[in-house]
Amino acid sequence: MHDWFPNLTSYKKFNNRLNILNPIFYDISLDIISNNIPENAQLQTQMIDSLPIITCKQRNRTAKVAIDCVDKGFCSSKKMYYYGLKFHLLAFRRKGTVPFPNKIYFSAASESDLSIVRELNWLDNLQNTDIFADKIYMDKDYFEPRKQYIQLELFTPVKVVKDTPECLKLRDCAYNKIFSAAVSKVRQPIESFFNWFIEKSNIQNASKVRSNNGLWLHCFGKLAIACLTFLF
Repeated sequence: MHDWFPNLTSYKKFNNRLNILNPIFYDISLDIISNNIPENAQLQTQMIDSLPIITCKQRNRTAKVAIDCVDKGFCSSKKMYYYGLKFHLLAFRRKGTVPFPNKIYFSAASESDLSIVRELNWLDNLQNTDIFADKIYMDKDYFEPRKQYIQLELFTPVKVVKDTPECLKLRDCAYNKIFSAAVSKVRQPIESFFNWFIEKSNIQNASKVRSNNGLWLHCFGKLAIACLTFLF
């Protein structure tokens, strides 16, 4: 039916036009997040976590697309090596439902979650705030000064210190299990948010990406659509 649409551009040109527009979708997402914080968002209780975005997940292969953006990382929850990015999220807790995004960021897969938090200074502007996170964020040298000066409290499942005597492990076992279960219960909605995000946008699967701009279009475009869906 090409005769009906003589001025229709080629598929390749259409993709190029979309790829060039990728920053617009990021701006749309930020605008939605910044200007539509719901009334039930608990500003003093926030959660933080990351989601892998996978361009290639075979352990022994090397990245061949978007090589300026991606690198090799390990997803501990899936016990999986992959090439790709990480989507970092700091979100407001909303009791009884999924959290609402506060801050978002994309990094290379190899970047440590805690290193990104330090680099972006996400937590330095928070006052009297409780942060619920995974064990990987536990760093006393980073959080203790912030606990003292801005009353920032970090809650993570208990991480057993290496070389702890067995008698101390047994003594604290019951408390550690109860505390870790309580923290995980508060954190669970951010996992639900990621599951919802994947279901609505399939953002985690970037195996069909073929360029740097294509990868950012994949991430920002799907993020914008998810934010619009989340809003309405």
